[in-house]
Amino acid sequence: MDIRSIRKLIEIVEQSDIAEIEIKEGEHNIRISRSKEQVVVAAPVAATPAAAPAPVAAPVAAPTTESAVSSEVNGHKVTSPMVGTFYTSPSPDAGPFVKVGDKVSEGDTLCIIEAMKIMNPIESDKTGTVKQVVAVNGEPVEFGQTLFVIE
Repeated sequence: MDIRSIRKLIEIVEQSDIAEIEIKEGEHNIRISRSKEQVVVAAPVAATPAAAPAPVAAPVAAPTTESAVSSEVNGHKVTSPMVGTFYTSPSPDAGPFVKVGDKVSEGDTLCIIEAMKIMNPIESDKTGTVKQVVAVNGEPVEFGQTLFVIE
């Protein structure tokens, strides 16, 4: 992938509401993400040895639902194969594909992930019972994030 393509992708991310994009092309893997927090860099006024900048503390991450899921429910975790928006049903007025307690077979559609205006059906890779729906309908999901737990 050439530098012009990478610069164009950066421009697209900056000019849109996209928070992150990941592209795999052959052996190359490019991930561009936009931070939601504004970063402020302050330069010292005087460049004297006594005027060293104070260390900046990194923000402490709150416990994620991912770690809570792994400790609460045991079973097979169905993870997101891409970054996108998670939907439990094919349309807003339709019922969900699956609910907690439903029996699913390998190949059954569990949800849809919208990525770049394309609706991608996510199928079960295991036969069993849905024990937990981890992702929230209409919320963004990350690559590798647990969506469902099947036992």
